[in-house]
Amino acid sequence: MTLLYIVAATLIGGVLSVVIAASMTFAALGKLVKHLVSLSTGVLLATALLHVLPEAFESQKASPHALFTTLLLGLLFFFLLEKAELYRHAHHHEGDGHEHHHHFDAEQAGRGGFSVLVGDSIHNFCDGIIIAAAFLVSPELGVTTSLAVILHEIPQEVGDTIVLINAGFSRRKALLYNAASGLTAVVGGVLGYFVVGAWYEVFPYLLVVASSSFIYVAVADLIPQMQRHLPWREILAQVAWIGAGLLLVLSATRLMHD
Repeated sequence: MTLLYIVAATLIGGVLSVVIAASMTFAALGKLVKHLVSLSTGVLLATALLHVLPEAFESQKASPHALFTTLLLGLLFFFLLEKAELYRHAHHHEGDGHEHHHHFDAEQAGRGGFSVLVGDSIHNFCDGIIIAAAFLVSPELGVTTSLAVILHEIPQEVGDTIVLINAGFSRRKALLYNAASGLTAVVGGVLGYFVVGAWYEVFPYLLVVASSSFIYVAVADLIPQMQRHLPWREILAQVAWIGAGLLLVLSATRLMHD
């Protein structure tokens, strides 16, 4: 049953965002991304700091010092991965109204389409392993971790669709390739179930690595996108969407514990 949950969660995470992207016009995609960035920020921070990290530290299978060291190493790892342009690529959305400058501007988009897909596949594969590890700890943790991943995947995949269309892909091909990339999360989830399942003592470390991923994306990538001079109405909207993300995770966590 646990494997079924993992497959379902990774499949939803890999396909749902593509379905949402397919249902909207190009203009609507650009408008939606900025709100989903704020929502994702709240969800990622709440999941990492209020659910996943406490679960790891309460497991008593590792010392706090070792877990904090893992958190530090995880943050550095994702920083280096971003430097290699295999992680950050999908978080810079061409055409979403933000001023991005990390090699995905219009004149370079034609050369970057397949790089986006390769990096996204690696990212989704890692997400699948993280979801598998969370479900193996508990169904509750699996669901909230999947929620964080899925809500983060939606703006990411919508942004990827915009980048691929700018890169010269037809809308149909962009959605098809994005869906195929999303399915690598299922591969990661199944592999994680069989490979990680026998090593329960490493779960706290895996959860901390997952948290470091969530925290890094929120703090190093999503929040800087929102740090622009904006009218008060848009600032309040950002705060409201972040708050909605926090409440979503807190409500889901309380409901599952009850």
